[in-house]
Amino acid sequence: MTSFSDLKASRVVYLAEGRKKGVVEEFLEDLQAREVDPAKIQVVCCDMWDPYLNEIGMFLKNAPVVFDRFHVMGQINLALETVRRREQRENTVLKKSRFLWLRNPKNLTEKQKSRLASLTSQYLKTTCAHRIKLALARFWEIRDPAEAITYLKRWYNWATHSRLYPIIRAARTIKRYWHGIINYLKTHVTNETVEGLNSKIKTAMKRAYEFKHVDYLRTIVYLVAVRLSFSYPQ
Repeated sequence: MTSFSDLKASRVVYLAEGRKKGVVEEFLEDLQAREVDPAKIQVVCCDMWDPYLNEIGMFLKNAPVVFDRFHVMGQINLALETVRRREQRENTVLKKSRFLWLRNPKNLTEKQKSRLASLTSQYLKTTCAHRIKLALARFWEIRDPAEAITYLKRWYNWATHSRLYPIIRAARTIKRYWHGIINYLKTHVTNETVEGLNSKIKTAMKRAYEFKHVDYLRTIVYLVAVRLSFSYPQ
């Protein structure tokens, strides 16, 4: 399923079947059927998936696209985990350490922080990949647009010269979608609201597991994530 949400109202406005080419156009047609002008959409926050982006570029030319921090960091986290798994084959000290590298250091327990500190004090490829990941996360903390762009360019140069192929590949992917990351500096739009709504949607779909037809699933999701208002008889 593909959900379309109103970030300001914090609610789902449309649920399309599947994750495929055509769902953006389907959503816009639904808006027009309800006499809502798609041109009123001011910004689009989504993940880095080309079928979506192609249609957004075709039908919503005036709406800037923003790639959320969650999805951008997901690219570098995947690369970091690939580096760790490969290095673990030769260095058993990395076993059972996956979440130490992937979690926000602020959310680690004291015991976990101690072990991570011990690991990062060693000369490991994973340590280098982890530092590159933490450096990328700092981009979203910079408020000055010019400074943030310069910082991101320096980060890219570092990442692509790291000699860690998974990191280099992730950095190149991020560079490919550079414009959507930079657009965050203009809009400060994030997908935090959508992530909360997605949690509601997953819960709703679990409750409706016996309902196989998409219309039933859509109805259940709308009931829990659209913020419907009902007028009851007095």
